[in-house]
Amino acid sequence: MHVHILGICGTFMGGIAALARARGHRVTGSDRNVYPPMSTQLRALGIELIEGYEPGQLDPAPDVVVVGNVMTRGMPVIEELLNRGLPYTSGPQWLAEHVLRERWVLAVTGTHGKTTTSSLLAWILEDAGLAPGFLIGGVPANFDATARLGDGPFFVIEADEYDTAFFDKRSKFVHLHARTLLINNIEYDHADIFPDIAAIQRQFHQLVRIVPGAGLIVWNAADRNVREMLQMGCWTTREGFARAATADARWHARVAPDGDYSSFEVLEAGTSHGFVRWPLIGAHNVENALSAIVAARHAGVSPAQAIASLGRFAGVRRRLEVRGEVNGITVLDDFAHHPTAIAATIDGLRRRVGSARIIAVLEPRSNTMRMGVHRDTLGPSLAAADEVWLYAPPDLGWDVAAAVASLGAHAHLAQSIDRLVEALPPRLEVGDQVLIMSNGGFGGLHDRLLAALRSAPQAANAEGR
Repeated sequence: MHVHILGICGTFMGGIAALARARGHRVTGSDRNVYPPMSTQLRALGIELIEGYEPGQLDPAPDVVVVGNVMTRGMPVIEELLNRGLPYTSGPQWLAEHVLRERWVLAVTGTHGKTTTSSLLAWILEDAGLAPGFLIGGVPANFDATARLGDGPFFVIEADEYDTAFFDKRSKFVHLHARTLLINNIEYDHADIFPDIAAIQRQFHQLVRIVPGAGLIVWNAADRNVREMLQMGCWTTREGFARAATADARWHARVAPDGDYSSFEVLEAGTSHGFVRWPLIGAHNVENALSAIVAARHAGVSPAQAIASLGRFAGVRRRLEVRGEVNGITVLDDFAHHPTAIAATIDGLRRRVGSARIIAVLEPRSNTMRMGVHRDTLGPSLAAADEVWLYAPPDLGWDVAAAVASLGAHAHLAQSIDRLVEALPPRLEVGDQVLIMSNGGFGGLHDRLLAALRSAPQAANAEGR
């Protein structure tokens, strides 16, 4: 079968391409921007890539066209597809029909933590010898791949609430037929498609409606929005977790009061299963670990085995990933792009580095951030950093300066990435932690900043910042 994928270079669609190729199909695809690392990964699999969305890519006609949710009416290839009546489907639907059928699907959902939790769960099952398949929106270091078919019945998937395609406005995750469903949190996001939090809760409830009664829903018992959604109706066994003990949390953690969360005890109904000691930090990762442990037990892995596996977890790229150190200045990369995630990331880093200066550099890139939805919570989310730099391009459309006015002289704006590369090095000193946060590539800022620090070492430790 010849499968042609539109929007192939996103992590989800790129993962589908890899799975389709692993099943023996001929796979081609196109995207507006074809660039590494996804382009390199796909070409290494023998997948032909086309830059742009011109209609000629449909000749000769593929057996099926898989349409990514970045595609819209009016694009030349979409109009050609419809006019010629070629067979097409969405990515989630193709996945459900060709990969997930008859698999035990463990679906990880939530506004925050999906990639990390999916990676944790896949690794726990792998370390237990279960050889799961997976499709994850990031690259877990233990696998160094975003997707694989796997050998056993289990398939772990990062299940997104974003809409499916221009012809199917349901959330992606309703297609995936989860048997084990993890709901880590629900918060307002994706303002480009959801008018309010209630609309997001309704989509989550659509998902809850189709989890079998013999399945399991692992839910964050401390999250009010999750609780409200489940009160709409639930027909599946549930197990609650929370960072601290609550009435509905069968699972919780015990953490040292001033710790960075790199060590914590796992308790089930007050009984200890042991201590997680791992390289991750941050309170949010404690919750991610708890949900993964509970879900893994549903697949037959004991909590003790899961805890041991977490100690061997090597992390996920772009989650507080150290990109380099120059002259005692550390540059970190993190995917945080929502105020809740931003605050959690800074808090975790603060607990690890103590009094060392944290220089937070943020690109407000997500659709929701660009719409200004988070303007009231953006400043407070950055308050624990010692210095804040925000990329505020002229076309952003809202007043970033006003949003971070509460930070006073600690906050700085830059209208270009060139300005950030120029302005940051003279202000940095030995021991500084430069935390660069974006859900995109941020114009290569990480590498450009490291290069600038190497070429101008005299700028480090400059007096009179």
